[in-house]
Amino acid sequence: MMGHMTAWQDLRRLIPELADRVQSRFEMDGHAILATLRPDGSPRLSGIEVSFVLGELWLGMMPNSWKALDLVRDPRCALHCITHGKDVVDGDAKLGANAVLEVDEDRVRAFAETIGALELLPMTLFRLDVQDMSILQPAGDHLLISSWRTGQPIRDQKRY
Repeated sequence: MMGHMTAWQDLRRLIPELADRVQSRFEMDGHAILATLRPDGSPRLSGIEVSFVLGELWLGMMPNSWKALDLVRDPRCALHCITHGKDVVDGDAKLGANAVLEVDEDRVRAFAETIGALELLPMTLFRLDVQDMSILQPAGDHLLISSWRTGQPIRDQKRY
């Protein structure tokens, strides 16, 4: 179900503290793990660079890469930050989204210019319409998980 589109800048206005924490965690490495769906419905994991520019969360990739073909066929995806060790000292961020193919060549070029990667053109570029996200962080003797889903308030849970 696609619903209405939410730009990353809209999430930063709607739920600023959580959106900033999630963005900071993804930007810590600049690289993440992307889950897409293969033609047979099984999951595919791929490494991906994430970019928060021009008010959006973007995924740029080589044309006709498996992950690009997966997202064109089925836009549902999940993104998980790179985890640093089993005690997760830096926290863990993840989100679920629909990938929206950017068809405006001027916008694709503006993206490539903004990240200093004009040499990567042509590229297949998606912006993420985020449906849900969460961040888990150690907090003394427990883990604090803050999560959000479209149309719902932020939920904080403690795990011991």
